[in-house]
Amino acid sequence: MDASQSPTAVITGASSGIGAATAIRLADAGYRVVLTARRADRLAELAERITKNGGQAQAHELDVTDRAAVDAVLHQLDRCDVLVANAGGAIGADPVATGSADDWRAMYEVNVLGTLNTVQALLPKLIASGAGTIVVMGSTAGFTPYEGGGGYVAAKHGEHAIAGTLRLELYDQPVRVIEIAPGMVKTDEFAVNRYRGDAEKAAAVYQGVAEPLTAEDVADAVTWTVTRPAHFNVDLMVIRPRAQAAQHKVFRQQ
Repeated sequence: MDASQSPTAVITGASSGIGAATAIRLADAGYRVVLTARRADRLAELAERITKNGGQAQAHELDVTDRAAVDAVLHQLDRCDVLVANAGGAIGADPVATGSADDWRAMYEVNVLGTLNTVQALLPKLIASGAGTIVVMGSTAGFTPYEGGGGYVAAKHGEHAIAGTLRLELYDQPVRVIEIAPGMVKTDEFAVNRYRGDAEKAAAVYQGVAEPLTAEDVADAVTWTVTRPAHFNVDLMVIRPRAQAAQHKVFRQQ
């Protein structure tokens, strides 16, 4: 099939974790995947892996907080059927009283403004597709605050607000808006990045939890929602490991 005729999915934050796993699953489902992230080397490796497995992939180095760069990269695409706005992350775990404004700003910019930038850049193409889908990668932090999570909680509340508002504003357009809100997901980098490379603190997050969610679990959820018939919209999917009954209620084996 001509690449321009293949349904196209753009995935932000695709260089690792949930983004990379989602790109692989969507490629397996028949999408041409457009991989974007800041680490070009990781993207190139992922694109090569997908193409070797018979999929279609192209990689673009991109910082979603840079609006000019977002427009330059995404406006050149011939089509877009799916946007997975996955780029995000948490920085630090300080209480509000001593939290760094720089950390809060960085989290807001990548989680909220990064989503805004990519949605605005691709919305005309999503509408033109006749059956577009926007997937916002939220978090259970977007509903439930917790100590030490103020900046991340605020950012994820912001993403939740974008998804809900978009759904209202696009009610008469052929575009679905889906929000996936995972709870505890163990990936190679999320907690390590949050704790600024402190592997011991990162490991403590998952201590005693036999089976936290994996990036592949979340990718399965994303792919299932995206591949439903066009009239079938999953407004919000909250997913957690069985051991996590709520944000503060986690079964940890001794």
